[in-house]
Amino acid sequence: MGNTVSCCVSPESSPKLPSRQPAERLEEFHTSTEVSDDNTGPYLQHISDREVPDELALESNPSDHARASTIFLSKSQTDVRDKRKSNHINHISHVSPGPPLKKYSSCSTIFIDDSTVSQPNLKNTIKCVTLAIYYHIKNRDSDRSLDIFDEKLHPLSKEPVPDEYAYLDPEHKLIYRFVRTLFSAAQLTAECAIVTLVYLERLLTYAELDICPANWKRIVLGAILLASKVWDDQAVWNVDYCQILKDITVEDMNEMERQFLELLQFNINVPASVYAKYYFDLRQLADDNNLNFPLESLNNQRAQKLEAISRLCEDKYKDLSKAAMRRSLSADNLIGIRHSNAVLS
Repeated sequence: MGNTVSCCVSPESSPKLPSRQPAERLEEFHTSTEVSDDNTGPYLQHISDREVPDELALESNPSDHARASTIFLSKSQTDVRDKRKSNHINHISHVSPGPPLKKYSSCSTIFIDDSTVSQPNLKNTIKCVTLAIYYHIKNRDSDRSLDIFDEKLHPLSKEPVPDEYAYLDPEHKLIYRFVRTLFSAAQLTAECAIVTLVYLERLLTYAELDICPANWKRIVLGAILLASKVWDDQAVWNVDYCQILKDITVEDMNEMERQFLELLQFNINVPASVYAKYYFDLRQLADDNNLNFPLESLNNQRAQKLEAISRLCEDKYKDLSKAAMRRSLSADNLIGIRHSNAVLS
């Protein structure tokens, strides 16, 4: 699905975190730099010492653990329950005909969609990701933010920001057009959209922020910047985004990216299990909001394509099995040599 990438940015070379850090986070930092018992120098934590217990991780870091439920899906449940209740009332009173009809496979016709966890449909994935962002904004807990993401302080265009901008929740269509424009101009993939959502929720969790009308564009832009560089083999440079958003400077983009990385604590790893969880939760979100992925009938051409992909995966699995068998045999030979009888001359 993507490449395993490690961040090569040094924390020492980046600007300090904002002064609004919680006291417990500063206390944790001082604890991690205590002097060792032998007084030879500061104690540097091993990565295993920084692992969060499962019960705490499931509660606080859903973007890091596959068993934790995504934030956007839980935020959408209130609206989904209201919609179902409204549809039920309308169905009883015969005011609305109900949800649109769905296609189902039969003996003569098989319907499939072209979206898989490894190759998602681009348009529908962006629709689902922007819908998740919409629910994040609509059902936010508060308006906690940072200056670097405030669009009034760092506007994306030369047009003045209205005074009521920070109080008007954007519609889903507006969020979709903004993200779709960036993805189309930069030729980003659907997988990048999913990773963008992972980074966005990780930022909100780590930095204890809320995505709101005043900061959603810059937070989304920062997540797309980072996801495109981590996920895509041919990353888009920040200066290229300045060709899309013509009124923003490269220095502003670089500063936002640096602070985004610091707020993520330089954790840009997205395990395959977390990626898969977000993909299927996005599909659940689409189903809850009647954003069904398009179904097409299985014709001869699509059937041959599926068969070719299946054969390719089968051959790859056989090659892996043969390689594992060779490694096993070589280990057995070593054991046999080690236990062979000595020949005395």
